[in-house]
Amino acid sequence: MKIFKYIRSKFAPAHINIGLSIAFALLGLLVRIQLTNSLFYFFLVWNLFLAGIPFLITELLKRFHRLQIAKPLMVVSFLLWLLFLPNSPYIITDLIHLNNKHSYILWLDLFLIFVFALNGLLLGLLSMMEMSKILQEKLGRTTTKYILFNVCLLSGYGIYLGRFLRFNSWDIITQPITLLIKLLESIKDPKVWLFSLLFGGFIWILFIFFQSVGSSGTSQKLIKR
Repeated sequence: MKIFKYIRSKFAPAHINIGLSIAFALLGLLVRIQLTNSLFYFFLVWNLFLAGIPFLITELLKRFHRLQIAKPLMVVSFLLWLLFLPNSPYIITDLIHLNNKHSYILWLDLFLIFVFALNGLLLGLLSMMEMSKILQEKLGRTTTKYILFNVCLLSGYGIYLGRFLRFNSWDIITQPITLLIKLLESIKDPKVWLFSLLFGGFIWILFIFFQSVGSSGTSQKLIKR
């Protein structure tokens, strides 16, 4: 089939797999809509789109960073990536919406959120892998690990801001004063620190595991050659 050969020639296996996984999630949503005649979970599409923004940013950086992009532009790109990264694991917290009296629909909803959350996590982890490579070229391995560890903790805090304080990534521009006030108030609460550390630690562990699997896969390819 020419179309499959074309896709394989243009996209990396990871990109094809994540594309198929997203298509499966969307199919699951369509099934849910058909069964319940409700668009309630359609917000998952928007959340997954936001989860994909960090991935798109790192894909663009991967293609253009070798062209000696100006340092200020790289810094802006990194900050933009950092702002949107919490959206990738955020979908996990959409489990809060599970509430259905019909058991089979409840399990369908659980499965649906799980698949969307998994795709969001994968997009975020792939994005972090690419950002790690870019930063290592410029800052070295140790500094990059330190930066990404703190990025994970900040992402944990970002998830708290989104789920409980209902802020969006772009609110830093649209309502910066309100956001700053809430930030200063929230950092006084020990529960906020606990939530951020737990979620941030979870993201960091997943990233390290994801990175080790990727590294072992690369090593196996080199051995076979």
